[in-house]
Amino acid sequence: MAFGAKTNERPGVRCEVKYVRSSAYKAREILDLIRGLPVARALEILEFAERDIARTILKALESAIANAEHNNSIPADELYVSACFADEGPTLKRFRPRARGSAARIRKRTCHITVIVSRYSADELAKLREREAASGRVSGGRAAAEARRERVARSRSEKAEKAAEHDHDHDHDHDHDHDHGAAEAEVIETEAVEADVTESEAATGDADAATDAIDAADDADGKDN
Repeated sequence: MAFGAKTNERPGVRCEVKYVRSSAYKAREILDLIRGLPVARALEILEFAERDIARTILKALESAIANAEHNNSIPADELYVSACFADEGPTLKRFRPRARGSAARIRKRTCHITVIVSRYSADELAKLREREAASGRVSGGRAAAEARRERVARSRSEKAEKAAEHDHDHDHDHDHDHDHGAAEAEVIETEAVEADVTESEAATGDADAATDAIDAADDADGKDN
């Protein structure tokens, strides 16, 4: 009885993501959508999939494409998803308190995701080009490498913009605090000057009052004499 190639011996360029915090069942539902498709079409499906696990599978597929480009010098538009599967990983066991001192078991599943991309043969690539030319599509809608570069550039530009906004807000707050501190110092100095003037006026008033009292006492002594 003949068997196919073993899981770890399948031809192609692969990417493995281990200990993903998701069940293998959920991952297999998304992997079934991209198996056997050109990588450009597979990337489009994963981008618009509503499942959260699709984000992890998308990163795994992009990593496999990058491995094929850099390590094997295979253009991205000549690749397809030859195999993809999810194996069950270890299950984390937790418990939740229930009524009358009992406990309910919680199973937190994990899985190992593997994505393998392979190169089309010359005949298959020629047929694919003919179908794309007949349907008016070019390289599956867009080249996988170009799409990936666009996403990376967009992500980097967004991070740079957020960092610039954060620095600008920090500088503005620093200038505002500096201006506020200077205004407070000016107010305090003005109040101190006014206090000194008030004390001086009070001292002057006390001296005038003392002089008037002395004059009144002298006049009284003169009258008595």
